[in-house]
Amino acid sequence: MKKICIILSLGIIVYLSGCKLGPDFQKLDYEGPASFRFDQPSLDTIVNLRWWELFNDPVLDTLIKRALENNKDVMVAAARVEAARANLGFTKADQWPSFTFNVGAGSGNSNGVNQFNSVTNNFYAYPEMYWEIGFWGKYRRLNESARADLLASEYGLRTVQIGLISGVASTYFSLLDNIKKLDISRKTLSARDSSMQIIQARYDYGIVAEIDLNQSQIQRAISAAAIPTYERQIAYSQSAISILLGEYPSDIPIGKELFEQVEPADIPTGLPSQLLLRRPDVKQAEAAYAAQNARIGAAQAMRWPSLNLTALLGVASTDLTSLTTAGLGWSVGGVILGPLFQFGKNKRRVEIERANTEAVLRQYENTALQAFKEVEDALISIQTLQQELIAQRSRSAAAMNAEYLSNERYDKGETSYLEVLESQRQSFEAQLALSQTKGFLLNAYVALYKALGGGWLSPEEEQAFIESKQAAEQQLK
Repeated sequence: MKKICIILSLGIIVYLSGCKLGPDFQKLDYEGPASFRFDQPSLDTIVNLRWWELFNDPVLDTLIKRALENNKDVMVAAARVEAARANLGFTKADQWPSFTFNVGAGSGNSNGVNQFNSVTNNFYAYPEMYWEIGFWGKYRRLNESARADLLASEYGLRTVQIGLISGVASTYFSLLDNIKKLDISRKTLSARDSSMQIIQARYDYGIVAEIDLNQSQIQRAISAAAIPTYERQIAYSQSAISILLGEYPSDIPIGKELFEQVEPADIPTGLPSQLLLRRPDVKQAEAAYAAQNARIGAAQAMRWPSLNLTALLGVASTDLTSLTTAGLGWSVGGVILGPLFQFGKNKRRVEIERANTEAVLRQYENTALQAFKEVEDALISIQTLQQELIAQRSRSAAAMNAEYLSNERYDKGETSYLEVLESQRQSFEAQLALSQTKGFLLNAYVALYKALGGGWLSPEEEQAFIESKQAAEQQLK
């Protein structure tokens, strides 16, 4: 009968420890639109792995590699992953017994209250076990939460990596834009300086009025002022890239010039539902929701009793020489500990976790909405900037030709200097606008790849990508 009671008790303990209170995590279903508003129909629905290689600039590839190896934010995120992994092991240990040892010695004629006639020596040594059995799935829920936190930290690292890659690429293209604008400004200054010298000579001979000389001096000064402006912007861009590389500010090499940069072909964005599977920040928010959801069950389990088992086995003696020959002493005990009345504290704890879970859920939904917005913005930016670039090329070519013709007409006395001034102004602005539009378009491609969550890095993910693409190609045959 005694054995039956013991077996029955152990069975009850095992059953209760296997129970889990609280809601199980349910993966959120996609309920958004079936397509992006500005997407181009395409059969291929997979984003390129190393999308920055599509620009075919070896210097950009090298900069991104250096950044991934040395960037401080990436190192911080990687350290957080290791901390989350250690925390998972730390949390798992709570569901198992803990073992400690206690060795001590003492001597005296008083116990702090009473004084004795003789000196008493005490020596003892014993190991001790303590085990809080996790009824109601308390520790299982905490482990579940810790695993989700680890997953969230891994997605957080990927988010930082993708942001870093995009940051290096976009800043690099901004650097190329400013370098091109500096080149345009220097060429314009050289041309206007020569023009001003001619006007100065004509003025000295009384051929032209002083206002023509003043106007040419103004145009020269405008182009001269633009040079330090773009030199400053170049220095800012170089410093920004250096920091992304994890280095002190220094000169940054460039590969292809701005207008030599290749614009990627049409980008297959895939289905909106796939975006939730690709974006690491969306997956990070989902993992955070799962972690917080598990904490509800842990809070609910704390409202119910828990069983604490303790045991020790050791020796004690009043004489150190007889410690090893003393008889073994042992003790086993169990305590059921549970809340009785705490003025609703444990109930409020559950309510707190439920409210926190609701907040994290809404944060996940907002992250998903923001992801769709970023994709839509990048798609429309690419479409409109492509059209704008075509118009800016026509504008720049026409403005430069008009400047040439105006100078010819002025030299022949067929027009006033005001026409020349206006043509110079329009030509300078058109060339700068063309450079800026080209830079904006390249950055729009970067923004789209970032918004799509493109840029897998691990060998496992690359292999999975290759296999999935091969499977998709087989289905199309």
